[in-house]
Amino acid sequence: MALQFNVSLKSFNTFGLDVKAKYFTEVNSLAELKSTLANNGTEATLFIGGGSNLLFTKDYDGLVIVNKIKGIVIEKETDESVYLKAYSGENWHELVQYCVEKNWGGIENMSLIPGTVGASPMQNIGAYGVEIENVFEHLEALNLETLEIEKFNKEACEFGYRESIFKRKLKGRYFIYSVTFRLSKQHHLKLEYGDIKTILAEQAINLEVATIKDVSNAIISIRQSKLPDPKILGNSGSFFKNPTIPVSHFDQLKIQFPDIKGFAQNEGIKVPAGWLIEQCGWKGKQIGNTGSHAKQALVLVNYGGATGHEVYQLAMDIIESIKEKFGITLEPEVNII
Repeated sequence: MALQFNVSLKSFNTFGLDVKAKYFTEVNSLAELKSTLANNGTEATLFIGGGSNLLFTKDYDGLVIVNKIKGIVIEKETDESVYLKAYSGENWHELVQYCVEKNWGGIENMSLIPGTVGASPMQNIGAYGVEIENVFEHLEALNLETLEIEKFNKEACEFGYRESIFKRKLKGRYFIYSVTFRLSKQHHLKLEYGDIKTILAEQAINLEVATIKDVSNAIISIRQSKLPDPKILGNSGSFFKNPTIPVSHFDQLKIQFPDIKGFAQNEGIKVPAGWLIEQCGWKGKQIGNTGSHAKQALVLVNYGGATGHEVYQLAMDIIESIKEKFGITLEPEVNII
């Protein structure tokens, strides 16, 4: 695609925020991407996949590149596993459904997560007890300085909770080109999280013989019942990370708030951010054109006509109120631009 100027990004971010890019293009191949970058000069560059993890607070004064590089290839196959390479512009949920239909297990718990394959290792996306690092084999990334492809294994990615080296030390220095996942032919279903077992029981599915397709369908049902469709109500999914606090802090809060939820982690106790937000009275509260969703407090929404600054201010107000009440500082999961 030829370079375009002063382009609205409203349809390229799931919040539906009407901001503009100074320059804009789409790329469909590595060659197109390299050519675009080589001719870009000194302009700031932002890559967009599904646009589901972005909050624009202003127009983007640089080049926006929409990633349309697609393809799915089997790199290697054994009796137990399939090593599947997906290019970064592939839609994540469509990849999950492709694998489920092939009966390749490992990512079915991450059904209906919005976005593209390229964002999956960057964010170390996860849901219902599974994260990308559990199935990750390696990735290929374009070094934006040398325009050479480099390979990263799991250790090199330095995965953390909704984190990777690409969100920290290497932020803005690489473009994730492809990701290879190790998927299982012999399934070990993860059913302990959320309402998976409840939904399967309602569907009269015996847990002993449940399939990865059953699990995927159950999770799709759960997510659709709780999360607004961004095509109807602008949002970026979970806006905040679930905070992890020291055991001593959790024990103190338990005395004051007996109903507080917490899950043991190696480094402390993980507390559901949605519960904290709800306790501070934000769930379902609308302020101007934005607010916290009525069914899932973690989701901030655009009711129509909201600006990125409005959403950002709401997020900051929520953070402040939770810090004041619980002594916990929430961190945004979305990238704020």
